[in-house]
Amino acid sequence: MRKWLVVWMLLIGMITGAVAGEVKGKIRLGYWTSGVSLPFGRVLEAKRFLEKDGIDVEYIRFSDPPSSLKALTTGDIDIAFGIPLSNFFSAVHDGTPLKLVAAVQLADAVVVAPEDSSVRTWQDLKGKKVGGTYPSATIVIIANTIAEKKYGLEPGDYSIVSGNESRLAQFLVQKQIDASILRSITYENLKNKIKLRKLGALKDEWENVSGSPAAPYIGMGVAREEFINKYPDLVSSAIRSWIRVEKWGAAHKKEVADILKEHAGFTPENADNVAARWGDMYHVALDPATLKTLETEHDVFVRAGVIKGQFGRNLYVTEPYRKATDAR
Repeated sequence: MRKWLVVWMLLIGMITGAVAGEVKGKIRLGYWTSGVSLPFGRVLEAKRFLEKDGIDVEYIRFSDPPSSLKALTTGDIDIAFGIPLSNFFSAVHDGTPLKLVAAVQLADAVVVAPEDSSVRTWQDLKGKKVGGTYPSATIVIIANTIAEKKYGLEPGDYSIVSGNESRLAQFLVQKQIDASILRSITYENLKNKIKLRKLGALKDEWENVSGSPAAPYIGMGVAREEFINKYPDLVSSAIRSWIRVEKWGAAHKKEVADILKEHAGFTPENADNVAARWGDMYHVALDPATLKTLETEHDVFVRAGVIKGQFGRNLYVTEPYRKATDAR
């Protein structure tokens, strides 16, 4: 009787496991709940790509990027996306045991000027006031590099006026600045309210600087080195889920907008604009072309005095990405 009871319990366990799905492991995944990270994170949570792959996920949300990087450093989370590129480089060069596992968020930004301004090209920025988040911000450094390498403008040829995106828009309206570097999504929200002339997009200009067809990045997928070594398959699952978010979002713009309105508090206009630009904001990759553009960004940060060190294999690991994409 006891033997049959044991067999019966084993059968019940097998059936229950088949119905519930095998739990492959747990990930504590962090992201910044603002900027470009917020839409990506909300869609990732809503579509449950990781959970459908059998992963137990604890989503940990942060109010600013430094907090998510600090949580990785202290071991409070295992993996995160949206980590600022220059901050990550700096942390690893200081000895923090983290690895880049995928580039995620593109530097999707433009340089604009008022339509009635005399500024019509990048060369016209000489002697002008140009808005930017702050001088050492990744997007500003990328724009400065393009201006120097492609258009011959030295860093001192124009001045950067700092401010958040809404303040920069206000500066443009009030003619307190002559031009500005803005996220493309901000430009899309403003262009029907403020008459602006687009001088160029960073991603379109970048290849002349980097020699790589890959666009520049601002937000990284980063994991603790210990977690990668112990659970490489979980890291690959996380990367695979990010790839699914990127591709699903580009193909389901209405559903993306609905998620952002319902779960992120976006206005209908902002939700629609984000959904429309999804493919320009996110591209998950760590192929040779992407590594080439990241190396160029690293060198640019060094020249700007933002970080120190050299770009090398101590910064990244490619195997989880290769497995996530089934590359051999």
